[in-house]
Amino acid sequence: MRSLLTTAFSAALAALSATPLLAQEGEKVDLLSPNAGVMFWTLIIFVVLLFVLSRFAFKPLTAAVEAREKHLEEMIQSAKADRDEAARLLAEQQKALDASRAEAQRVVAESRITAEKLRNDMMEQTKQQQRELLDRARGEIDNERKRAITDLRREAVDLALAGASKLVERNLDDQTNRNLVESFLASAPVGGNGRGQR
Repeated sequence: MRSLLTTAFSAALAALSATPLLAQEGEKVDLLSPNAGVMFWTLIIFVVLLFVLSRFAFKPLTAAVEAREKHLEEMIQSAKADRDEAARLLAEQQKALDASRAEAQRVVAESRITAEKLRNDMMEQTKQQQRELLDRARGEIDNERKRAITDLRREAVDLALAGASKLVERNLDDQTNRNLVESFLASAPVGGNGRGQR
């Protein structure tokens, strides 16, 4: 390619240098008047130069420009694809974040419900235990009261029997009987069974 460019450049220089040589031979050169020889050589040099440039310079330049355009288009497409992928990933991350938030809120709500249910169950168990304790205490108090009443009745019967036996032993007049019972009651121990006092 360089040799062709060098040849074309040499031919152009020869054509340009021909004009002063003609002027040196005595002819007057008028640059504004058409000269067939100069026009012919200029046309030949232009065609050769055009052929050489189109063959060896324009095709690589055009191919380089097209390759550059193709590379830029690919980069633009790649940037668009990357932007679309980033938007898709961002949407997925946002969806995952929303799902995580919803799951966390669901877990918190379930925990609250479970804690409330557990608290209510514990309160109900405590109330049930209190009722059972109260019922047991009332039952024990009632049993103790019945036992105390039974003991008091037994004591009263024992006292009455002891008093009656004293009366039977000494059956005197009414005043004597009354004095005897009062002295027996005064001498009887409180809470004792009175049978041992005969």
